[in-house]
Amino acid sequence: MKRRYLLKTLGLGAVGLGLAPEILARTTRGYFAGVNEYPDDELKDYLHKIQNFNHPHNDDVQIGSVLYPIFESTVMRMRRLQKLVGYGNFNILNFSNGLSFARNYPDVGKFTKEELQFMEVTFYADSKRYGFLGEKPLKEITDKVNKKDVIKVPYSGNYLYKERSVEIFEDIKKELGEKVVLTSGIRGVMKQFMLFLNKVYSSEGNLSLASRSLAPPGYSFHGNGDFDVGQVGYGKLNFTGHFTKTDVYKKLAELGYLKLRYPQDNKLGVRYEPWHIKINADV
Repeated sequence: MKRRYLLKTLGLGAVGLGLAPEILARTTRGYFAGVNEYPDDELKDYLHKIQNFNHPHNDDVQIGSVLYPIFESTVMRMRRLQKLVGYGNFNILNFSNGLSFARNYPDVGKFTKEELQFMEVTFYADSKRYGFLGEKPLKEITDKVNKKDVIKVPYSGNYLYKERSVEIFEDIKKELGEKVVLTSGIRGVMKQFMLFLNKVYSSEGNLSLASRSLAPPGYSFHGNGDFDVGQVGYGKLNFTGHFTKTDVYKKLAELGYLKLRYPQDNKLGVRYEPWHIKINADV
């Protein structure tokens, strides 16, 4: 199977931690980027990829053999960091504090120069090059979640923004009671790095495959107020199409809460997410 590879980084300069990140990867074809009409064969190809989001495809972009050891060591270090700070705290951990924790705790270990370079490249590269076409609400790798602006939702391990999200979630709870559960709230830059790179790792370095299920760091609206809900007792099925069969989904749809960020057959390069509550309808 022929796939495109991410072979090297370019343009090292003086941005952020001293690196101007850019990824050498495939150029996005024009028919993807926000147009309303597609040639039939290209539309079919695009929809086939989205409907088969968890399978590799011939032109997927992958991390090549040169970068793979650095990528792998970055993932392992981030896993150790999450274990150190705890799942809930990791959701809102910012990049700078994450580096500080890693540096000061031998069980995690300091991020190497190569790992930091890889993370900056990943954050600042244009995700369209491997197929993710959504907006990027977080512009800087150092963007922070201010604790004074958030509240931790009891028994969930997740946080929500006080003014952006909590009122909507509380309204949902009033309507649906104990049937509904918050499955994912705020995700800071570090958390989204962890989720995205874990998916890349489980798919043997396939960036395109990962981006069909998870927004790359910086591109997730979980950093800006969106949140996920599910039905109590439904487990991982809450993150599949099976969620649409639940009482919770049907009630949310009936009450008008499902302003979906990623609707069915969207043109953003992302699978259908019926569990994802879009907070700002204008963005």
